[in-house]
Amino acid sequence: METLLVWLKAQTAMFSPMAAWFADHAAAMLVIIITGAFAYYVGGRILSVFVKRLVKSTRHREWHQKDIEKRQKTLAAVARNVWHIFVVIVVVIALFREGIDHADSILAPFFASAGVVSVILGFGAQTIIKDFLAGLFIIGENQYRVGDIVEFTDNASGTVERIGSRSTVIRDVDGNVHYLPNGSITHVINKTMGYSMARFIVTVDPGSDVKKISTIIDKIGKELSEEEKWKAKILEPPKFVSVGEFTGSSLEIICAGKTQPSDQWAVVAEMRRRLLVAFEKAGVKLAPGITQ
Repeated sequence: METLLVWLKAQTAMFSPMAAWFADHAAAMLVIIITGAFAYYVGGRILSVFVKRLVKSTRHREWHQKDIEKRQKTLAAVARNVWHIFVVIVVVIALFREGIDHADSILAPFFASAGVVSVILGFGAQTIIKDFLAGLFIIGENQYRVGDIVEFTDNASGTVERIGSRSTVIRDVDGNVHYLPNGSITHVINKTMGYSMARFIVTVDPGSDVKKISTIIDKIGKELSEEEKWKAKILEPPKFVSVGEFTGSSLEIICAGKTQPSDQWAVVAEMRRRLLVAFEKAGVKLAPGITQ
């Protein structure tokens, strides 16, 4: 019994400094955590709203509405992400300062070891810094935005879902999600910047009347651009451009028009549908491999 009492006294003596430390500083650390959580969520939302309004007020005369919305989503997400990182760093530093400045001999070595860990992590942070700086240049130069359809040199292509502080996230046509470090992106093709081209090829019989076909294409394109459903999507009506390659069995007819960003695929699909009907009525024969 006496041995048990001695052991309990020893344990009490060992943990009493730590218990006293928590009693003295737990309230302050709790305030730091609550304040940080409030700033993390509420501050992020306020910053997002402010950035969206700022973009709209400075770019509404130069850009199309879709471009403004993409820029708003991109900058708001980045600003919110940077704010979250900033708040986390400030909270961690405040907690460590509270611990180091007031910790006794039991807790001081624990907090002091954080300095050693930070030095070790610093050597492995070069890639992260490279990705972060590359991301700033991508956003600053407006190379692409959330919602843009892009293609990278490593054959990855799809819709941009997020531009983070370290990586860009895109989703391809098969639904696969690709994560690309910003520092590795050297060449990007943006297919929805400013406007898009509705370009397609119709392959017809080589004996077809090109003038007749061009007249049909121009007429269908003009009618489509004047309809209420499509006129907001089409900047320049799809029309006959030129004759492409031809062989003994086929003749390529190249068509093109200008549309709002991301609307080119819908316009091309509708043009093809209407041309098939018009060609059939006009007696225009299609070659094998009708369209491209």
